[in-house]
Parts: sequence; C-alpha cells; structure tokens
Amino acid sequence: MASPTLLFTSTFIFTLFTTLLVTASLRLLALFRTRGPRKSGKKGDPLHLLIVLGSGGHTQEMLYFLEDLRTYKYTYRTYVVSSGDAFSAERAKNFEEELERREKEKGWPQYQGNDSVNIETVERENGWPLVSYTGPSKYTICTVPRARKIHQPLLTTPFSALQCLLGCFPTLLGTGNSSSKQPPQDKLSPPPNDIPDAILINGPATAVIFILASYILRFFNIRNSQTRRKMATIYIESFARVSTLSLSGRFLEPFVDRFLVQWPQLAGGRREYRGDLIRGFGGGEHISVI
Repeated sequence: MASPTLLFTSTFIFTLFTTLLVTASLRLLALFRTRGPRKSGKKGDPLHLLIVLGSGGHTQEMLYFLEDLRTYKYTYRTYVVSSGDAFSAERAKNFEEELERREKEKGWPQYQGNDSVNIETVERENGWPLVSYTGPSKYTICTVPRARKIHQPLLTTPFSALQCLLGCFPTLLGTGNSSSKQPPQDKLSPPPNDIPDAILINGPATAVIFILASYILRFFNIRNSQTRRKMATIYIESFARVSTLSLSGRFLEPFVDRFLVQWPQLAGGRREYRGDLIRGFGGGEHISVI
C-alpha cells in the first residue's frame, strides 16, 4: 500500500500536469480563434511588415509580388534572410532603392494620379509635413541562422532548426541583428523595434520556424503581442505549385491567418484564390490581413 506522502505527491503532480495541459489547450484555442482577416489599430495607422526571404526562386518570387508595394500603408519593412544568403540581402536592398527611386520620380504614393490634391493643404490639415515612405530609415535587413543547410544530415537538422528558432525571437521583437537601426523620422512610421503587424512568407524552411516563433510569443503575450493582435501571418504558395501544395504549405495551412494560392484548382477550405496574386500588395484587389 502506497504511503500517504507518496499518494499526495502523485496526486499533486497529476493535478498540476492536468491544470497546465488544460490551460495551454485553452490558450492555444484562443489563438486559433483569432485567425483570419483582422484589423490592427485604426484605419490609416502605419504598419510594420516583416518579409521572410528564402534563397533563389523564393526571393525572386517574393520581391516580384511586392513590386507595387503600398509603402504609405506598410511604412516600415523588415526583410529576413538566412545566414550566408548574401544574394537575398542584396536583392532586398536593391528593391528598396528602386522603391525610393520611383517615389522620388512620381511623388507621394498615396496621391499619385490625383491632380486635385494640394500637398501644402494636406500638410497643413495633418499638422505635419508629408514625408518619404522609402529610404534607409524605412527598412532593415535582419539575418537569422539557417534552419537547414544544403545537404545537411537530417540527424543534425533539429539542432540547426532550434538555433534558427532562437534567432527568430530577437528579430520579431525588434532587437535582432540587422543592417541598420535608424529611428523613425516621423510619426507616420511605426517604431522599428516593435513587433511587426504582419509576417509575409512564401515557403522556405525559415518561414516555418518564424511562424512557430510568432505563436510562442503570442501564446505568452510577450510585449502584448496577442492583446494588440500583432504578427498576423500571410502565406503565399509558390506559383510553381499548380496541382499540389508544397511541404511547407501543407504544414502551415492550419496555422496561418491567410493562405493564398495562385491556381484556381488549389482553392478550397482555407485556401484562397484571388486571381492574379502576383504584385497583389499594390495593384488590383488589395490583399491584407490587417
């Protein structure tokens, strides 16, 4: 017959475990119930967009998708590249320089094509001068450890994935390794050291780790990330996936806020087909979760 002390200890451990399990389950349920299109702050508030770039084709496709990016809405951008991927980092820098060149050439993005708008009147009514939405102070490029190297043995992959996960937290919290840490120069830009409003991904392994990291931060409501409904997630399936989803897509479909596909035969359930998704952040029907 078990002693009273042993029985009490066993009961206490079982009760504690059950309580933690139920609490964690309820917390996860609350996170899942907040998925889907959602708003963050007031209409017109500046938004911080975090973009995870893969290597090669992933980066090319992502930047093409963002070619007509509405910089006056996503006023601060964070680009994430894996360690050793100098190509993606350089492409992100060139992309931002092109956005800046076009802004200088065409004028303020939100007023382009509207000759009836008097910029001086708008500035006076707003109470501050209109400012640029591009330039070095409007974006940063962060580097995180690679989730899995090319030809890396599967046996060691969990360790590199864990290292990548640990590197994701500082980036999401705005304290990570970045190319620049210039403070915002106007009230129209969100602080670069704040949690991003949205995370845009299109399939690389690092993106899967970022989604996991965002869930952990929201689970514990770190820096009020869940209360403020930060880190809304948009997954865009590759244009090359015509009839089946990628491995990353199959894994992430239940967990992201929006899951966008680029072929009608892939639509259904939580998968959304919205026509020509390429460059959807700028032209046509605006695609967003916030």
